[in-house]
Parts: sequence; structure tokens; C-alpha cells
Amino acid sequence: MLDSGKALGFPDGLLINGRGWNGYTFTVQPGMTYRFRITNVGLATSLNIRFQGHTMKLVEVEGSHTMQTAYSSLDVHLGQSYSVLLTADQPGFDYSIVVSTRFTTKIISTTAVLHYANSAGKAPGPLPGGPTTQIDWSLNQARSIRWNLTASGPRPNPQGSYHYGQVPTTKTIRLANSAATINGKQRYAVNSVSHVNADTPLKIADYYKIPGVFSVGTISDSPTYGGAYLRTSVMGADYRGYVEIVFENSENEVQSWHIDGYAFWVVGMNGGKWSPASRQIYNLRDGVSRYTVQVYPNAWTAIYMPLDNVGMWNVRSETWARQYLGQQFYLRVWTPSTSWRDEFPIPKNALLCGRAAGRRTRPF
Repeated sequence: MLDSGKALGFPDGLLINGRGWNGYTFTVQPGMTYRFRITNVGLATSLNIRFQGHTMKLVEVEGSHTMQTAYSSLDVHLGQSYSVLLTADQPGFDYSIVVSTRFTTKIISTTAVLHYANSAGKAPGPLPGGPTTQIDWSLNQARSIRWNLTASGPRPNPQGSYHYGQVPTTKTIRLANSAATINGKQRYAVNSVSHVNADTPLKIADYYKIPGVFSVGTISDSPTYGGAYLRTSVMGADYRGYVEIVFENSENEVQSWHIDGYAFWVVGMNGGKWSPASRQIYNLRDGVSRYTVQVYPNAWTAIYMPLDNVGMWNVRSETWARQYLGQQFYLRVWTPSTSWRDEFPIPKNALLCGRAAGRRTRPF
């Protein structure tokens, strides 16, 4: 459908652990506290989750301990994961776990069952309502999620500092998403480049120095605002740099971005257009470290990221139709060093295909 230029269409419904309305049951013991790990693995839609009669205490976001803030409902954008603590401190009934779509004209919902072991039946009262299209509400909630500075250990940045806000950035990369029609079909682009896959995996082509597969610099590090075009898009970056990346969204739908191989600090997000003056509202103290971040409509999101992982890394939209139709590119983090300290050698069982077919991996 996507190749023919057609959209996937609106989903028929939502699932929790693969099941529809009241199709999944979580049994809890009164007085006990449980950790729920919540992940949005959908294709296209931001979600909101709430537990009837209960609050959620947020404790973790994609590998980072957070300040333990209580929420009655939580927005989970495409590809994002959260851990919450829930205490079974209510009378013994069957309560509903409600999930519904966000920022959609038509709101669809589904439920799972929070079953107390001593349940006397269905809990009285209506299902808890949640936010629907309110962007400011979601933006304020996102800003309230903070890194717990007293948990776990420090992680040094390339320059040796142990705090992300004290390290000077070496480069600013601005990324603007856009929708476009190319050759009469719907495509999506980053900085005007709509990515197409090469006939050989890019990391393999890079390792064997195979010419003609890709060129570094085929996507610029700032928006061009020109017409979109097809290209295998690769951006170059230096190992051990410390970059500021600004995602700029001038469209009317929320975006969700993921970067392979990295976690990054979310330092700021706001409506309108980003400018250097936007740095004045950055959170350089306790912004959360994660690997997937949302960008609200007609808004921007800024991150800091240490380039401490050599390789060819995919930067992509988590909206799968947009990703498939070109809203992605590869970030080549490169060093002239061939030391195993910086990058492990190619695995012996690596699949060599495309223009790398017939070549050999390391003999040991």
C-alpha cells in the first residue's frame, strides 16, 4: 500500500499485550507494590494510559532512573518505554487499565483488567477519562519527567566531565521532517532528503570500503527547506564529539524519533521555531537520558548526545509509514583508529550480501 502511494489508514483498535477489550488480566495481591513496564509498540499513534482508582509512580525511562513523580495518566509516544510502580492499596475489586489514542480526531480505547486476588467483582464507578488532543498538557508532562541524580553511577562524557550540562558541544545538528510528493507518490524526508536503502548494508559497505554504495554528506546537518529528493542519506560525525541535535517539526502531527546505538539527554522542547536563543530555556541539570523522544506539532525538541559509539547508526521516525517512506538517515560516527578498544571487529558469522557477496570475514 505504501509503495503504491496509499496511506495505511486509521487503526481498527488498540491492543494490550496482544489482546483487545478486557482480554488481558493482571492479578495483584492487596498491599503489594508492582512494577509495570509500559511500552508503545504501535505503528502510528501516541497513547495515554491510566489505572482506574490508582496512581502511577514513575521510576524509570528507557534505562534512566527518574524522580519518582506520581501521575494519574501518562502519555507514551511511539517507541517509548516507562516503568511505574503501582501499589494495590484500594478495596478488593477488578479495576480497569485504560489505554486510548492521543492527538487523533477519532479517539479509540481499550482496557485490561487489574484483578485483586480478593476481588468482589467489578469496581464501581466510570472508567477514568484521559486527555485527547491537548498538546500543552502533554508538553508540560514531558517537562516534568526529570533525571534522578542520586540514583545509579555517573557516566563520563567524551571530554571527561561527569555531568552532561557542563560539557561544551562540538557541533549543532538541526533536523527538519517534512512530507513530500516525489514521482507522484507520498514520501517523507529529513532536511529534504527522502532515504532509500542501498543494495548493500551500509556498515558492511563501509567496512570493506566498497565504492558507489553511499557517500558521506548526502544529507546536510541543517534544514535546506528545498524540494525533497531521493537519496541514500548518510551524515558524517566525529568519534568522541559531543553534539547538540535539534528536531524541528513544522507539521501538524506529533513526531517520535529514535537513534540506534545511543542514549541522549533531552535538554529542551517548546512550541514555535528553534533559534540559538532557545538555549536559554534548556534544562542542563536533570534532563532525562533516553533513546526515543517526541517532537510536538509546530515545535522543536533539543538533545545532547556524546558520540562515544563508533559505527553507522540509524536515526529514524518511529512512525513506521514515515520511516519506510524515507524519514530516516544514517549517522556515520567515524575514527581513523582500528583499535578494538574503539570498535569490535566484524563478526565471523556476518552475512555478506549485495556488493559484499563473496568476501570473507576475519579468519579467527
